[in-house]
Amino acid sequence: MNVNNKYFINGRIDFEFITSQISNHKSKKDIGAHTVFLGQVRSDKINGANVAKIIYTAYKEMAEKELNKIRESVINKYELKCLHIYHSLGEINAGEVAFFVFGSASHRDNIFDSIKEAVELVKSNVPIWKKEIVEN
Repeated sequence: MNVNNKYFINGRIDFEFITSQISNHKSKKDIGAHTVFLGQVRSDKINGANVAKIIYTAYKEMAEKELNKIRESVINKYELKCLHIYHSLGEINAGEVAFFVFGSASHRDNIFDSIKEAVELVKSNVPIWKKEIVEN
């Protein structure tokens, strides 16, 4: 797996990567709550054919600026200790993870709302595009 900057990963997001990111926080004694969102490629039907994969592209320079703004805004609003956002670029097969958001806070009070807001802001504001490729 190739992480090509602090937000984008070429190809699918492996569970080993997800596990290592979470494990990196075990020594942080001021964190009492973590939550994770994983976006997985679905095999939806389009005109009677199943989606086999999605090809993700992004306007990286603009996307990185927007992701920085989202990250800082959510961290400050919800008093998070950290927030990590990763999105795949390239071909991602149905069943594979393409979007990973991981947040940590001192307490659980706002952690769920913070991740939901981060996910929604990424989906609505960041120039990442997808092209669905169907079977056959």
